Amino acid sequence: MATEDLLRDAFAHVDAQREAFIQRLLDYVSQPSISAHGVGIMEVAQFLRERLNALGMEGRLIDTDGWPMVYGRRDNAPGAPTILLYGHYDVQPPDPLEEWVSPPFEPEIRNGRIYGRGVGDNKGQHFAQLLGIESLLAVSDRLPCNVIFLLEGEEEVGSPHIAQFVRQHADLLKADLVVTADGPVHDSGRATLNFGVRGVLSFELHARGANHDLHSGNWGGVAPNPIWTLIHALSTMKNDRGEVLIEGFYDDVLPPSELELQALAALPVDVDKVMRDLDLKKLDAPAERGFYERLSLWPTLTINGFHGGYGGPGSKTVLPHEAFVKCDIRLVEAQTIESISAKLEAHVARHAPDVKLVLQGGMDPSKTPLDSRFVAPIRQAIQNAQGEDPLFIPAMGGSLPDYVFTKLLGLPAFGTPYANPDEANHAPNENLEVERFIRGIKTGAALLANLGRMSGS
Repeated sequence: MATEDLLRDAFAHVDAQREAFIQRLLDYVSQPSISAHGVGIMEVAQFLRERLNALGMEGRLIDTDGWPMVYGRRDNAPGAPTILLYGHYDVQPPDPLEEWVSPPFEPEIRNGRIYGRGVGDNKGQHFAQLLGIESLLAVSDRLPCNVIFLLEGEEEVGSPHIAQFVRQHADLLKADLVVTADGPVHDSGRATLNFGVRGVLSFELHARGANHDLHSGNWGGVAPNPIWTLIHALSTMKNDRGEVLIEGFYDDVLPPSELELQALAALPVDVDKVMRDLDLKKLDAPAERGFYERLSLWPTLTINGFHGGYGGPGSKTVLPHEAFVKCDIRLVEAQTIESISAKLEAHVARHAPDVKLVLQGGMDPSKTPLDSRFVAPIRQAIQNAQGEDPLFIPAMGGSLPDYVFTKLLGLPAFGTPYANPDEANHAPNENLEVERFIRGIKTGAALLANLGRMSGS
């Protein structure tokens, strides 16, 4: 069947099954799967295995040292590419419950949006991909390309076991490309095609003074103040011009390609409106840096929280005996957790030897070239299903475990988000616009159909 005819019939099937598909998503979102609490994980994993089996994908649950991976594959297109579709079936805890308009695991539709925990991040998006496959099989006896489905149960707790899984099961993950439907589209509402993510390294700095809190008058100027110890340590790490001062921090930061600069320049943004919405008087230093260059091309050092001393009402003239600070570093392509961790350790040892550094791990960055041979069929799929040309994002500001695909497996990895910009993922009243869910199903079908025109590796 010609691609145009296949998509016409598949899209018609989606339209005919619209209400049934929406109800099935509501049923899926009503099943909790909170990885941080261990709630409902196995039940949802088994549900997904059954869904994969129903699509002829030989669904399996593969154990890890944490929650299982849900895996399935269907090979029925000799010579065509194999696409690995990644997603995650775990969700964030729903707290604070009192801020939800409707219960987080009793999804309901209001004003054209489905509200429920995990509907945008990531259940609605990978379920749309599954329904895209189902819609193709409803109008054809075979898929136009080969498919591997991989759904993780620990993405919301930092994907601690996915690298080990990929290394151990690389033979099951032989593909030509990876596509993830996760996250929101551009703030303008335009569809996007994402080519990478920044990495992240989390750490803490701990300082101690005396063995208990002291009177600030009797002991101030005598006993060291651990809060000041941390302030001085942090001041050696970043200056007021926005430059990170950790020795060698920028050594592996690569210059952007011309295609990346063009893509970033094409991204619409009203910086003045952003500042008004956030009640900001200025952007972070350096002032001359472009808005999307900040999020895509440059690493950062962020203080997430500072803890120590008295924080109650009124005053308490106390000299605290301990303090700690939580930080993260966002990494860009060619930087690695291993290298930056070593540089951070050396910096603290040199400039703040009395401070204890606690490394908490993270994930490496990932990037796929904008001139990959798979860009054209993915772009065409988005045009077919969503009626618009996607914006190109060289690297998202946040982090996903895409490095296991690009760096461990050597595969190009792309993101095709379906969720609305205000999906409120990780927050109360998480939601997904119904029309974006339906377009996501059609995009998933169009993706496979357009890839089927190509030859595999």
